Parts: sequence; structure tokens; C-alpha cells
Amino acid sequence: MIEMLRKINLSRAVRTMQELFPEEYDFYPRSWILPEECQQFSTQIRMVKENDATMNPTFIVKPDSGSQGDGIYLIRDPSDLKLMAGSPVKQAVVQEYIQKPLLIDKLKFDIRLYVLLKSLEPLEIYIAKEGLTRFCTEPYQEPSQKNLSHVFMHLTNYSLNVHSGNFVHSDSQSTGSKRTLSSVLYRLAAKGVDIKKVWSDIIALVIKTAIAMVPELRVHYQADIPPGKSGPTCFQILGFDILLMKNLKPVLLEVNSNPSMRIEHEQEVATGVFEYVPSPVDEEVKVGVIRDTLRLVDPSRRKPSIPVPSFHRHSSQLRADRLERGEEIATEALEEGPLPSLCLKQVYPKYTKQFNYLRLVERIAALFIRFLGVTGNMRLGPTAFRTFIRTCKLSNSNFSMASADILYIDITRRWSGTMADSKEAGMGLQAFVEAFFHLAGRRFKSLPLREQVASLLELCEAQLESQTGVEERRSVSCSRAVPRPAKTQALSPGNPRLGSPAPLRRASSQEYRLHPGLAPRALRADVEN
Repeated sequence: MIEMLRKINLSRAVRTMQELFPEEYDFYPRSWILPEECQQFSTQIRMVKENDATMNPTFIVKPDSGSQGDGIYLIRDPSDLKLMAGSPVKQAVVQEYIQKPLLIDKLKFDIRLYVLLKSLEPLEIYIAKEGLTRFCTEPYQEPSQKNLSHVFMHLTNYSLNVHSGNFVHSDSQSTGSKRTLSSVLYRLAAKGVDIKKVWSDIIALVIKTAIAMVPELRVHYQADIPPGKSGPTCFQILGFDILLMKNLKPVLLEVNSNPSMRIEHEQEVATGVFEYVPSPVDEEVKVGVIRDTLRLVDPSRRKPSIPVPSFHRHSSQLRADRLERGEEIATEALEEGPLPSLCLKQVYPKYTKQFNYLRLVERIAALFIRFLGVTGNMRLGPTAFRTFIRTCKLSNSNFSMASADILYIDITRRWSGTMADSKEAGMGLQAFVEAFFHLAGRRFKSLPLREQVASLLELCEAQLESQTGVEERRSVSCSRAVPRPAKTQALSPGNPRLGSPAPLRRASSQEYRLHPGLAPRALRADVEN
């Protein structure tokens, strides 16, 4: 999971989905992967500026394996990239910077939302009903050459802003530099914002991002836990970092595979003396996430009464109210039987009908896994790729097996150059997806890419289903041909039951129909900064 959610891998996964569903995945900023796409980045930005001299976009550079804001910086020109200034080349992602974020109290902020990926098969996603909002500590101004280095103005990372002299630790959930999401939404609602629309858009963003990540996760999962193997299953709590634009559209910044679950912070109680003190906001959000995650993934589905712990050293009416509610909820859990979700809301498979049409790449991953062959392998060798082409009957007079070999070599060689840290040879999933897109384009030239891919998937799945049916009939035929000890003399070669099965009818592919996307709705009101 950690490897999958590194910034480069996440960008690649989302960009693949953007090729197929550009409108549904417009919540992720345009990105370039460094150093491999450095020249492409420079060329595109130069062309933009040549076409419109008034255009002067800002970009944010994020190290691939960085965390807590480490190594992040802003630039306005490709020549400002540090990897071009003689420093060691490091992998990174450069993205368009969102210049018009929603502001509260003149401060930029982002949302940390906790998401439980409970299962891959079937896919189960839960979203915490409460989240965190993390504020910058310097009033926001649109980026300029003078303020690009002002991290307390542009970067919302808690680990950075906590060192600012303006950072405010507050016992209130609606004030300070870290607040609950609900307090921010209530404040927006008071200004006439359609909060249900905002929350619905955030849920859609989370589900679509998870769908983009799942194909690669399935490949990793089958390598570690092959089908049919008994033992524990896996789950993960993810931290989604989301920014609201001025028009209230949510934008995905990144997904953290190991989000912090600390509920206290370091505070200087005397000169040079620091002490960890409880954080009411963190406790309000994180305790419930951990508690309910453990309840949901409990294999025995036991329902123990788990009181909400108090980490405050002083009593307060708020704390008493929360404890009282926690005790009541725990009692209800025991009385009602099925374990209720207290702070985690299931969003998938609940909304399967709205989002299932997006899972095309997951079907490609299923083909990839089927032809891997060796248990635990995550790369497709040349023989396995030929077997895929032959089994799905993708070769013809215009695309020979020799052409398939050339395609495999070209794509694998190019991707091996982008995976410098990979020691495993062969074609990975992303390379296989590129090859699949290429094959779909050759066979269904007149269709849009999305329909090309869907049509080729139906063709491959029909061929595999047909082959499976033939194999099953052969198995049945062979089992009937085995002599029974008590009736050995009764069997004869002329028995029609022992003959070859009737030719299997060719499976007809169903007409491909796209599920209608969620049409964006107009906001009822904008919020002035």
C-alpha cells in the first residue's frame, strides 16, 4: 500500500483514469513525473506562455517519497526546478498549483479525511463522517515571485505550520489552526452554501480515487495472498488530503497510506521544557476512526462495549457529553445485534450503481493477473504475453505474433527505464494497460478510447469464458470416460455419451453502454473570501 500511494504511482493511476474518463477525474491537478517528463513539462509550459503572454501559472513540486511537507517548493518556470541546478536527480511530481482556494479567516486550509479500505474483494470503502481541517498560519495571497517561499502561506501541512509563531492550539473544535470538518461546514452553511452538495462531491472524489488505486492493489494482494489461501485479510486506513477551491469544487492533493493517529501535541510549558498535551480536535476525529475500524474488521463480529476514552486531564461539559453519547451508542450496539457504524459511513458498495462503470482498468488487471502464471509474480514475461494474445485471439493478418513480441519489448523497455528501483524484470500492470490500450486502438479504430477499451475487454472476456466452457466440457467428458468397477463390461467405445461435446456456440458480446456520469450541479452560492 505504501508503494502504491507514493506520489508518482498515484499520479500514474489517476492519469490512466483521466484518459478514459476525463470529466469524472478532473479533480486531480495536471501532473508531470520527474525526471522522465521534465522535457515534456518544459516544452508544454513554454508553448503556453508563447500563446498567451499573460499566462504565468504556478507549480508545486513534491518529492515522490516525501512526507510532512518535506522537500516541497513552488516554482513559476521549469528552469527553477532544483533537479536542473546540478543537484542529484530525484523522482518527484510537479503539479499545477491551485491559485484560488477557498479561504476562511483569510487563511488557506485543506481537509484531512480518513477512509477505511476494508476489503478489495468485494470492494468495501468507508468514509469517516468527521474530519480535520488544517489551516495555514499566514494570510493567503495569490502566488508571486516574492512570496513563493512563504511556506506558512501556501502549504497546509500541520508538521510545517506547527513551527510557525502564529500557530494556535485550541481546545475549541471551531477555532485555532486545526479544526473539525463539521465546524467548517456549519460555518459555510450559515453563508448559504449547499453543504450536501459539497459532501456529495467529496464522497465521489474518494470513491473515484479508490477505484483508480484498486487495480494495482489487486496485483500486490494476489502476490502476497493468492486466491483460496486461508489466513488473515487486509485493510488500511488512508488519509485523503483535499482542497476546496473558491467555487467549492474539491481537489485531491494526495493520499497518505500511513496517516498520523496521534491525539496529542508538543507544547512548551516552560522555557525549554516541552510536554505532550491532549488535542481535543484530534481526539474527536481519530479515536472514533480507530475504534470503529477495529469493530468493522473484527472477524468474529463481536460487539464488546468499548467506552470512548478520555485523554483530557481536566473535566469539561463537552467531554462529559461525548462520554455520555459514547456509552449510549455502545449499549445500542449490544442491543440491536448487527454492529452499527458509528463514525464510518459505507460509500461502496452502497453507491455501486453510480460508480461501477468506472472499473474498466480493474477488469484489465484481472486479465493481467490471470496470465501471470507463477504464484507471487507481479510481472508478465514475454511467453505469458504471447499466451494472452493467443488465448484471446488478438493476432490476425494485420497484427502477427511477431508484432506482439515487438510491442512487448518496446513497452517493457520504456517502462523499465521509469522504474529504476525495480529489480524485477518483465511487464508490470501499468505497462500492460498501455499495451492493452494500444491493442484496443488497433482493433476498434473508429471508436473513442473508452469504448475501444470496453469493446476489447468484452472480446477477451468472451474468449476466456468460451475457453473455460470448453475445458469444463472436456473435464466432464473425461470423467464420464473413466470405467466404473461395477459396470466395466457395460461401457463400449460406441457409447454416444463418451463422444466429443457439441461445438460450443460463439459468445456474442453485449452492446457496450456507458453508465451516465454524475452530472455536475450548479452551486447555490459562492463564498466570498
